[in-house]
Amino acid sequence: MIEFISSKIKTSLDLKNKLLQDTSILKAVETLANEGIKAYKTNRKIIWCGNGGSAADAQHLSAELSGRFYYDRPPLFSEALHVNTSYITAVANDYSYDEIYSRLVKAMCQKGDILIGLSTSGNSKNVVKAFETAKEMGVLTCGFTGESGGKMKAVSDILINIPSTDTPRIQECHMLLGHTVCELIELNLFPKV
Repeated sequence: MIEFISSKIKTSLDLKNKLLQDTSILKAVETLANEGIKAYKTNRKIIWCGNGGSAADAQHLSAELSGRFYYDRPPLFSEALHVNTSYITAVANDYSYDEIYSRLVKAMCQKGDILIGLSTSGNSKNVVKAFETAKEMGVLTCGFTGESGGKMKAVSDILINIPSTDTPRIQECHMLLGHTVCELIELNLFPKV
C-alpha cells in the first residue's frame, strides 16, 4: 500500500514539474492574474463555474477572493455560479442543465468581467455554453482544462490546459495555479505595508 501511495505522490510531482517547464502555461497564469487585477481596479468581478469536483474547486477559489487569502483585506466580488441550489434545480428542470450557467452569465456579468470555467475534459456543455454567452457580452473567458482543452479551447481567451488526462492530478494543478492567481491578485491590489 505504501508503494501505491508513493506512486500517486510521484505522479503528482512529475506533473507539477512539467508545469514548471511549460512557459505557455506559466504565461497564461500570469495573464489571468494581470487581467484579474485590471478587472478589480475597474470595479469588475470574477465569476467561476464547473461541475462536480471542479464546482467545488470553483467555489473554493472564489472564496479566496471574496473572503481573504493570506491576510485581512477588503473583500473582492467573486462568486461561483452553482451556489444557489434553488436556481440550479429550477433552471435545469425548466430549461436544461446545459443552460444553468449561461443564464446567470447574462444576469450577472458585464463587459470587463472575467468568467473562469474549470473542466478537466474541457467539454462540459454548461461551461462551454456559458463561455459562448460571455464572449458575446465582452466578458473575458479563462478555461482551466486538461491536456486537449476540449471544446472550451475554442471559446477561451486564456487557456490553462494541464498536460494530463488524469482527472485528480489535473484538479490538483487547477487548485495550485488557481491559488497562485488569487495570491497575485491579493498582493497587487492590497500590498503588505
